[in-house]
Amino acid sequence: MKSILATAFPFTALIVATLAAKSPNFILAMADDQGWGEMGYQGHKDLKTPHFDDMAKSGLRFDRFYAAAPVCSPTRASCLTGRHPNRVGVFKWGYPMRTGEITIAEALKKAGYATGHFGKWHLGSVRADSAACPGANGFDEWASAPNFYENDPLFSHNGKVIEVKGESSLATMEIALRWIRKMAEEDQPFLAVIWFGNPHGPHIGVDEFLAPYAKQPKGLQNFYAEITGMDAAMGVLRKELRELKIHEDTALWYTSDNGGLKPNSMGGLSGKKGNLLEGGIRVPAILEWPARIPKPRTTAIPCNTSDFYPTLLELAGADLPKDQPPLDGISLVSLIDDKAKTREKAMGFWDFKAPGRSRRARAMLEALRKEQQAGEQKPALKEGHVERQYPLNSFPGPAAWLDGDWKLLVTKGPPKLFNLAKDMTEKNDLADQHPEKVAAMQKALLAWQRSVVHSLNGKDYK
Repeated sequence: MKSILATAFPFTALIVATLAAKSPNFILAMADDQGWGEMGYQGHKDLKTPHFDDMAKSGLRFDRFYAAAPVCSPTRASCLTGRHPNRVGVFKWGYPMRTGEITIAEALKKAGYATGHFGKWHLGSVRADSAACPGANGFDEWASAPNFYENDPLFSHNGKVIEVKGESSLATMEIALRWIRKMAEEDQPFLAVIWFGNPHGPHIGVDEFLAPYAKQPKGLQNFYAEITGMDAAMGVLRKELRELKIHEDTALWYTSDNGGLKPNSMGGLSGKKGNLLEGGIRVPAILEWPARIPKPRTTAIPCNTSDFYPTLLELAGADLPKDQPPLDGISLVSLIDDKAKTREKAMGFWDFKAPGRSRRARAMLEALRKEQQAGEQKPALKEGHVERQYPLNSFPGPAAWLDGDWKLLVTKGPPKLFNLAKDMTEKNDLADQHPEKVAAMQKALLAWQRSVVHSLNGKDYK
């Protein structure tokens, strides 16, 4: 018996070591304008989201997950960099990241990962020669739109314009799965960033997903159909991961870029997309990962889209880059492993006062396609550079500081203080009752904002 164990043990140890050393796959999926309450599992009385509901029943559900900003592009920048978007110059929709930023795609590539981006980019140009395009930000494979898009979308596939037929979310998922299948066949660990164009307006549902909402008002029919379309796309993805036999080792993370706009979007929260009340920044989030999260759980620990970057790097066993600029996010590995009780680092929010940059994705891609068909593609514009210096004593725009259950909100007039554990609708301002807490939180917020402006002025790139 002793000799059998001695012989078998090295083989067993090798299997265990091999499994432990296997790098997990990462999929970051994101909706465009889906509110915190727009999920069946949140008790929405009309929406049909069976696949999201099943994910929530089988994985880790985050009930206090925050977008780094109340609008789209800034939150997307935070997902890729682990930094507040103002640090990287992405104030509002349509802004590119600074060229000196390090993205999660770039960092994971150095750790041996293949990287792909599919769907909405909205962080600058999708021309292949642009310093702002996905390819210049660490993505090996990309089929990306410069803004939100609808059915039969156009994408820039590694720089060449293509059209993918079908419902918006399903079309996005199909082109992502073409690449994921290839990675699975090659046993290649990967990062897939899948950013849907829905349910951003204008809302155009297809018959299959409109059917359950025939009795709803016309506007809501199409809106709900787009969310159910995203749900169906996530169902296709989950089924494919199982068929490819990689679902156990794939961390599938879903969230939204900001709060919603429609009635009943926020699940009773105050505010909506575009402001720093809970309804503007608290978003749905689910992590499904059978190998790491074998039992379903729900957490009320505050988390942020800026946490993706440090979390994925730690899960991949990769160190932060030596030239890593300051992070706002933290690793959530202890939370994923059910060892965290609280969040140790406060969150800063700052909706910098600046105009957005709006251009329709289809018009931009049709123009690029014409250039390519004529063989006369124009060079991309230069973008993503430090263009000016910002003062260190002026912080325009609303801001908030979230520390545990306490939230300080600074807009016009005196700052407001809320205890979110007792008042998630932010109706009871406690500032007058806790002046010392207000002063301490305001001091921390201002110090953080100064740090952000230093980054904005290019200090981190020197």
